[in-house]
Amino acid sequence: MKINRRWTFPLHAALWMAAGLSSAAMLAGCATKAPESKSNGGWLKDQVADAYTFGFPLVASDLARERAAGGDASRPGQAPLNTLRHATALPPVGAPGYPSVDTLESTAWLDLQSEPVIVSLPAAPRGRFYDARAFDAWTNVLYSSADRTPFPKAQTIAFVPAGWKGTLPAGVQRVDAPTRYVWLSIRVRVNGVRDVREARKLQTAMRVETLSSAKGAGPDASPAWAPGSASGAAPAVSGAWPTGAADRPATATALASPPEQAEALDATAYFTRLARALDDSPPAADDAHAMSQLADLGVKPGEPVQFRKGDAPLLASGLADARERLATIPSNALTKNGWTWFGEGVGNYGSDYTLRAFLARRQPGTGTKESEVKPVAGVDSDDHPLNGANSYVLHFEPNQLPPVRGFWTLTAYTKDGALVDSKVPRLSISDRDKLRKNRDGSVDVIVSESSPGKARASNWLPAPEGDFVLMMRLYAPKPQASDGTWAPPAVQRQ
Repeated sequence: MKINRRWTFPLHAALWMAAGLSSAAMLAGCATKAPESKSNGGWLKDQVADAYTFGFPLVASDLARERAAGGDASRPGQAPLNTLRHATALPPVGAPGYPSVDTLESTAWLDLQSEPVIVSLPAAPRGRFYDARAFDAWTNVLYSSADRTPFPKAQTIAFVPAGWKGTLPAGVQRVDAPTRYVWLSIRVRVNGVRDVREARKLQTAMRVETLSSAKGAGPDASPAWAPGSASGAAPAVSGAWPTGAADRPATATALASPPEQAEALDATAYFTRLARALDDSPPAADDAHAMSQLADLGVKPGEPVQFRKGDAPLLASGLADARERLATIPSNALTKNGWTWFGEGVGNYGSDYTLRAFLARRQPGTGTKESEVKPVAGVDSDDHPLNGANSYVLHFEPNQLPPVRGFWTLTAYTKDGALVDSKVPRLSISDRDKLRKNRDGSVDVIVSESSPGKARASNWLPAPEGDFVLMMRLYAPKPQASDGTWAPPAVQRQ
């Protein structure tokens, strides 16, 4: 049976869902043998920080799944596991969370406990970009169609639980998943509001079903807009990297995102949830040392956790160090011309736990360098914060527009990650816009709150009032964008 469900509450496209259960009840009533005390307090503090960093993606992912589906998907905005949810409209002006205004997203949490889950996707119509990504519970990328082609043919993928020995239907691509839960995100390009109806045709042709289920149920309708996932980012250079606002619904009362919720947990609550999540999401073989550190702390898969009262100061200090680590741009980030983005190692992290945790906290749903890169900037070429009271120019030399196999966009957000909240002619500039070229073939993009005049209106990106952030998205980028050979031009104040 094909499973499709209407969204009834704006969500951060299912990886970081709103309207969920409190973690307090899940974390209550724990008792176990306290960990052995260490004579060197500094060593224990470092161990706690390392263990926290290692486990953060799994804790945030566990919270996100719980809030997306809960135990029985009974809360507003929730839907069962193995169920596609579709955003069916672009985000409104003023929407928070660095939302994409150029894609619609369909998402699902897959549960592989009993058997494989099969995802059937239609072929992309001519010129219509879409990317299907799947992540394990540790946020590693299991599958991404844009790694191969930004305009895929019809595809059927079976996500298979570890150790499964059965037979799949002919023509189905097998993807082995190391964790019970898999998060699926499918983004379809939309060229403005009038194009939404055509993009929806792709969404209604998508199918999710267990291997043993019958086929044939028709698609359900979906809600208007839900904040897009995998879209949050902010300028590293200004120290204003986003803190998970992309998860928040566009309502008067914004809920804390799963990464924010994970970061707010104390040591006992955090490591208890981690221990429980490890039951369904075993670590990689190369994670033996990290697991040994957890065991030394008294954190073991499926077992309750309790620390000595006397260890509280050291535990709190270790968590504080880890949170600072997650707020610090990793050294392997690419930084050029005032822009910062990530390339090598993203999506397939190996033992780079710091990068994995940083992105799980600050830029959830990050794909591989072949599927997307997102340079962000919050300062101009003189290292001053971008502000709508000024006028800025991005000067692209001839043939130096963003190099992509798919498409690119440039969007301005408030410093808090919201879209421009006034009536403007556009919310982004992309490769589909008819940008006016200079005589030498170069292109100047103007970013300002006020219109630069009719002569330059085609190249104008409206900016919010006050401080703002620029985000460039390159979907299916060419190698020179993900390795730093190419970089966005500096943002020059005029």
